[in-house]
Amino acid sequence: MSDRKKWESPLGRGEDAGRYACSMLAVAGVLTFFLVWQLAVQSGLVSTRYLSRPLELVALFMVKLHDPKPDGAVIGANILASLEVSVAGLLAAIALGLPLGLLMGWYKAVDRFVSPLFEILRPIPPVSWIPLTIVWLGIGIHAKAFIIFFSAFVPCVINSYAGIKQTNQVLINVAKTCGASNFTTFRKVGIPSALFMIFAGVRVALGTSWAALVAAEMLAAASGLGYMILMGRQFARPDIIILGIVVIGAIGTALPFVLGRVERKFLGWKQ
Repeated sequence: MSDRKKWESPLGRGEDAGRYACSMLAVAGVLTFFLVWQLAVQSGLVSTRYLSRPLELVALFMVKLHDPKPDGAVIGANILASLEVSVAGLLAAIALGLPLGLLMGWYKAVDRFVSPLFEILRPIPPVSWIPLTIVWLGIGIHAKAFIIFFSAFVPCVINSYAGIKQTNQVLINVAKTCGASNFTTFRKVGIPSALFMIFAGVRVALGTSWAALVAAEMLAAASGLGYMILMGRQFARPDIIILGIVVIGAIGTALPFVLGRVERKFLGWKQ
């Protein structure tokens, strides 16, 4: 018997069993949803004119892997185009929003200088920037990434601001007692203390940026999942529309999992 098995706690085995049971319940819930969907359409309760069967969507997905009709691009190209826009806007929001929120939360002068303008911009919906974006940036990837940027910028600022505001005052006092400057305390105490809230903000920004994808790709894209949905509407193809929605949902579910792996690497010391 290995040392690991010899010293394995019954409580640990119970936790593993609990996680497995929760995973199985989640899978069962998703499968039940698709089964009810399939039966509702197949029984005629919902017309196939308005809603495709899940099995038909699977078949359509396999076709779209190699067939660019009717939107002019295969599903892989649409996914890559959407990811490129979404990631570009999200990274720009992280690069600008996180430092701004941290500085606002730590330095009162920065907070008082930036807060009025931020409070004016915060409630403006990202889609309202579309007309100005076309005038400023045209209809390329920069314009679409700009819309994504605005949808992700606000949660990055708010969460990093709230995170550094919650820094334990005792830790700050200890750092200052040891002779640390204000900036050193900010860098070595404030930022590490805010990391949990920072990653929470990035998680929210990730969801909002992906959700704003369709609006961003309304700017006249040549490919992308949002563009595929719009072409499905234009050609009266509800199956194309629903496939695009399902793929957006599936990728939107997978992206937080990737972010969670990154978060565990940065915050493993807090486990």
